[in-house]
Amino acid sequence: MSEKKKKQNQQEISNSSKELNEETLNEQADSSSDESSLEDELKKCQEELNEQKNEYLRAYADLENSKKRLEKEKTNAVAFANEAFARDLLTVLDTFENAIASIEKVDEQSEAVKKIKEGMSLTYEQLLSILKKHGVEEVACEGVFDPNLHQVVMQVDSNDHKEGEIVQVLQKGYKLKDRLLRAAMVSSCK
Repeated sequence: MSEKKKKQNQQEISNSSKELNEETLNEQADSSSDESSLEDELKKCQEELNEQKNEYLRAYADLENSKKRLEKEKTNAVAFANEAFARDLLTVLDTFENAIASIEKVDEQSEAVKKIKEGMSLTYEQLLSILKKHGVEEVACEGVFDPNLHQVVMQVDSNDHKEGEIVQVLQKGYKLKDRLLRAAMVSSCK
């Protein structure tokens, strides 16, 4: 081969080599831009997945809270289903107490009066035990006035009581489990 051809071949090889290097660089640039676009798409998908997970967790938490609230409401509905009935029976209880107090004042000692007293007392005790069995209890009225349980009807002077203490119970109060059916009507010390 002649020198001239050799130089030409070398130049062609050199040019080809440059072209190949340029093509390789372009391909690498293209592949790196493809990789970065794929990475961007992957990040976007991961963000969407995290958002979906958060939405799911919030929805699940709301569902669980709703279940708990409904269960509590159901329990309360069952526990306090007889509240109106129990409240209505309180007037019967008051009437019994008044009748027993009235019959105690009768001086007659006949057998009939004794039997009436005994029968009324037994009936009253049975009514109290049935109410207690179903969660109805008398409100305690000893000591200091509690506005959540007592209603002050009047205030009186008393040397035996401190200010704010209950002096006299005018009408008993009752609760059904932890719910107040009727506040106790009391007089308190000035």
